[in-house]
Amino acid sequence: MYNLTDRSVVLGVTGSIAVYKAVDLASKLTQAGALVDVVMTREAAEFVRPITFQSVTGRRACWDMWDTGSDVPELHVALARRADILVVAPATATVIARLALGLAEEMVSLTALATRAPALVCPAMDPQMYEHPATQGHVETLRSRGVLLVGPEEGRLASGHRGRGRLSEVDTIMGAVRYVLGRTGDLAGKTVVVSAGGTQEPIDPVRYLGNHSSGKMGFALAEAARDRGARTVLVTAPVALADPYGVETVRVRRAAEMRDAVAAACGDAHALIMAAAVADYQPAEAAGQKIKREKLEGLTLSLVRTPDILAEAGRRPGLVRVGFAAESDELLANARHKLEAKGLDLIVANDITAPDAGFAVDTNRVTLLDREGGVEELPLMTKYEAAWRILDRVAERMTK
Repeated sequence: MYNLTDRSVVLGVTGSIAVYKAVDLASKLTQAGALVDVVMTREAAEFVRPITFQSVTGRRACWDMWDTGSDVPELHVALARRADILVVAPATATVIARLALGLAEEMVSLTALATRAPALVCPAMDPQMYEHPATQGHVETLRSRGVLLVGPEEGRLASGHRGRGRLSEVDTIMGAVRYVLGRTGDLAGKTVVVSAGGTQEPIDPVRYLGNHSSGKMGFALAEAARDRGARTVLVTAPVALADPYGVETVRVRRAAEMRDAVAAACGDAHALIMAAAVADYQPAEAAGQKIKREKLEGLTLSLVRTPDILAEAGRRPGLVRVGFAAESDELLANARHKLEAKGLDLIVANDITAPDAGFAVDTNRVTLLDREGGVEELPLMTKYEAAWRILDRVAERMTK
C-alpha cells in the first residue's frame, strides 16, 4: 500500500562514528515495511557489531566478502539483483572514492558495483575531507551517473569542530529513500499543490490572529504525494516542521500570501489540496508599532474577510480540488455545505474535538465526501495513512 512496503533496501554502512544513525535508519526502514539487508565494511563493524543490525532488521548483516557460511552463492550478486534501492549511510571519503572509481574492495563497494538499482549516498566526514578537490571530484562523478547525494549537513562533528560534514538526519534520509522509490508511482508526471498550517494575521509587530493548526496533516499529504511520484509543492504557514525532502516548500505567513503562492503553483497543477487552516478574518489595519499593554484593555479590532483561496484558485478544467472541513459540531452537514458552496471535487471532514484526531496529534479520523454524494468514513489511522487514502481518491479523479 505504501511505497516502502516489501521493498528491498540494501543499506551499505561504512566506518564512521555516524554509524549509530545507521542503526536507527535500519530500524525505521524495517518498521515502515521495507526488507532491509545490511552490508558493512570491516571498519564499520569496529564501531557497531553486525548483530546489532540483525537485531533491528531481522536479517543477517554481512561484512566479510570472503564469508563462505552463507547458503547463497555470491551473496553480493544476489543482494544487488533483488535491491530496489542501494543506500550508503554513512559514506566515508574512502568508500565514496571506491564507488566513483569502481573499486570493489569490500562488501559495500562490491555490492554497489553489482547492482543496477538506484543509489543514494549520504556522506559523513570532517569538512576538510569533504571539501578536498579529490572528494569533490568523486562526488561529481557519482552525481553524473545519477547517484543521489544527500547531505552532508552543517553542525558539530565528532572532532569537536563545526562545519559541513555531519551525516543527514535519519528522517531526511528516509524522505530521500521514499522520494527515489516513488519516482515510478501512480502520480508520476503529475503536479500536486498542498497547503498546510494556520495562517497568522498581524495585529501589530508582536501579536496576530491565528489558530491551533500544527500543519501535520498538510505535511503528511505532501509527503504521500511525493512518495507516489508527484511533483509536490507545499505552501505552508508558520509551523514547527522541517521542509520534507524532495518537496518544493514555500513558506508564507498571511492568508493573502498563501493565496498568491497557491495561485502561482496551480498554473500547471493537476490537483490542489487545501489542508491549511486559513484565518477567516484579518485586522482591517495592523498597528505599525507594538500596542502597549495599558492600551489593550477594551481594545476593539475592526476585522475584514481574508481571501477565499479555494474559491479563487484553480477553477480551471481538469484541476482536482480538495478542501478540508474542521468542525466541532454537525460535521457532515457543514462539510457538505462547504463542498457545494466552493464547487469542490472532494472534502475531508474531521471532528476537531476528538482528542485523537484534532490538532497537534499524529492520528486522524476523517470522513470523505465527494461531489456525487458519496460518503466514506475512515477509521482512526495515522495522518500519513489518511493522506494516502485521500490521494487514492485524487488519483481516481485524475484519470476520469
